Amino acid sequence: MHHLKVGIAFVFLGIFSANAQYTETINSNRPGESQGAYAVGKNVLQLEAGGYFGNNNHSLFNSDTDILGASYGFRFGFLTEILELNFFGSFEDQVTSIPVGNGVDEFKTTNFKTNTIGAKFLLFDPNVSIKDREVNLYSWKANQRMDLRSLIPAVAVYGGANFSWWENPYMFEGESSISPKAAIITQNNWGRWVLVMNFIADKFTEEFPSYGGVFTLTHAVTPKFAVFGEFQTYISDLYADELLRGGAAYLLGKDFQLDISGLVNFKDTPSRWQVAAGVSYRFDFHEDDEYIKDTYEGKRNQRGEELEETGFYKDDEEGDGSDE
Repeated sequence: MHHLKVGIAFVFLGIFSANAQYTETINSNRPGESQGAYAVGKNVLQLEAGGYFGNNNHSLFNSDTDILGASYGFRFGFLTEILELNFFGSFEDQVTSIPVGNGVDEFKTTNFKTNTIGAKFLLFDPNVSIKDREVNLYSWKANQRMDLRSLIPAVAVYGGANFSWWENPYMFEGESSISPKAAIITQNNWGRWVLVMNFIADKFTEEFPSYGGVFTLTHAVTPKFAVFGEFQTYISDLYADELLRGGAAYLLGKDFQLDISGLVNFKDTPSRWQVAAGVSYRFDFHEDDEYIKDTYEGKRNQRGEELEETGFYKDDEEGDGSDE
């Protein structure tokens, strides 16, 4: 069985091995767009929301669009430490200006841009399934060698449904009111560094499916302050783009986080920029004694996922409680 960690066998090994995802402090997906591999923890309810504004300028259409919006997310650890139910969405107001003769025509669009309900399931956790490398008492050089096992990521799968309650100007013509979304999620924890990758298939049953990826690298500067950089790509006949994000998050308490971020792209059809800020708050009803201990030597994934050696959450309980 040890050699059959593929297919169904891989799934079952993940189910029985990944059993300790709860952390003492909040794990938010904000401020980037990727999801981490880990769930929020059994019986934990988490709210994540923010506002954003920006501009799209399309060189071919000669249009200029001002954007104001709000994003929101609800996450709940259901039944087990490795299953999360979630709901993400956004509401957006756009004002587009197009020069016509000596004047300018304006068109306003206001509606829910996205609403997606789904579930995330952790298949494999290397912190649980892979034993630590044994210390070689006879060779200092052997102990300093890179441990290739650290390259093995945690792996999760996500499945959800996009939906709209009524005719929506943000939907393309002929789009169904309900469409699928799926993703494979990986996460590597390297001390104070965290790498998260999402491989996404969205609306793949529709006329214009969208495929892409989100790649987020996060670094814990202090136990309460973290920065991140993120690259996102969209591949679709309807809209294709590459986006670059950056930002920071600050922990005010074990259940409360603030964040700020910015976005730019690399083309002019349209050229885009955006700034955003938000908050995340956790209602912690977790009752199990088993959890991942927080330490100073790392931070949880800024995308909201619990890490075993992160230190973003709070000061080491064995320390003096300072923010140094």
